[in-house]
Amino acid sequence: MTKHLLLAALMCLIAPCSFAADVSGPSPAGSDLGNAKAQIDKKDWPGAISTLEKYVKANPNDADGYNLLGYSLRNAKRYPEAIFNYKEALRIDPQHRGAHEYLGVAYVQTKKIAKAKELLASLEKICGLKCEEYVDLKKAIDKGK
Repeated sequence: MTKHLLLAALMCLIAPCSFAADVSGPSPAGSDLGNAKAQIDKKDWPGAISTLEKYVKANPNDADGYNLLGYSLRNAKRYPEAIFNYKEALRIDPQHRGAHEYLGVAYVQTKKIAKAKELLASLEKICGLKCEEYVDLKKAIDKGK
């Protein structure tokens, strides 16, 4: 586990963590990732997409960047691009819970329920039946049936 992820995990034990889109930890205000999170909070999907496309180009091994880009693209109804970016996040970090959840939601929204259920099974193995990502994807699948 990288120092950044370890620090983020420890901070979440001390104070509750919440983000509009699942990422490993806080990003400084004024950073590209911080700016993108602010755009996501405002539902400025075109702005977030533009910022995150630049971010992932400069940081090609950052699963959180690809996950946030996928999240923004999905909310802009650009499903094929969103799915591609979620898969990139999972290629970098196969255990990325947010990317599993959000890719599953994208599959529900594109009527690929069987693929969403595969991701739900993966989340069960990664974090169990009670983790937030598992619960949220299960709800999305149940609504999408």
